[in-house]
Amino acid sequence: MKRKMGDRKKGGEIKKKRTEWPLIKPKAKLQITRLKDNDLFTVHNFFTSVESKAFVKAAESTGFVHQGSLGPTYGEAYRDNDRISVNDPVLADKIWKSGLDILLSDLKIRGKVAVGLNPNIRLYRYKVGQRFGRHIDESTDLGEGKRTHYTLLVYLSGGCKLKSKNDSDGTGDSSSEPLVGGETVFYGPRNSLVAEVPPTEGTALLHIHGDKCMLHEARNVTKGVKYVLRSDIAFA
Repeated sequence: MKRKMGDRKKGGEIKKKRTEWPLIKPKAKLQITRLKDNDLFTVHNFFTSVESKAFVKAAESTGFVHQGSLGPTYGEAYRDNDRISVNDPVLADKIWKSGLDILLSDLKIRGKVAVGLNPNIRLYRYKVGQRFGRHIDESTDLGEGKRTHYTLLVYLSGGCKLKSKNDSDGTGDSSSEPLVGGETVFYGPRNSLVAEVPPTEGTALLHIHGDKCMLHEARNVTKGVKYVLRSDIAFA
């Protein structure tokens, strides 16, 4: 049974002073790696290592709030992570115009074209032992003729990220443990495995959601800390 999972408005909603999010450089020559046609694909080096680490630092300074669920017994997917949720149209626009606007210019859903991001930006933190069970993501009506049809995840930690010319030659952050686990796993009919995506710093993962959303989960983190930025692609 598919369990729909919308974010609860109470958990992680930030009412504090405005967070100073990092600047995001426009990226040229971004490329899509298709995992399942147009339904599931990744974009490597969408954020630089510097940008990813700056988002983590800003998020930690803002403060996460734990998010759980009632669990499968009550019709909800198992959920154990920490979350920040901000409504920030300016940040959403900057992320969109850093390269997604060009990359997704030919993507259409039911005659609609991609026009931007959901201004509700969420950041998730998964520590050792935390995970998000199998679920589907719902489509959201944003008003003014806009509706979301794709989930956007940007991994802010993990993996051996390919070096990009947009990254500075700094010493890096050796204080954090390498991330182990936390893969995003997608399932097809009869629980067949469609794709297993390991979190890799700076990589964006996009997948269709709503009535065509694939069942998916975020596996247990066994070492390190997994950080993810989440939004949705809006169409009109």
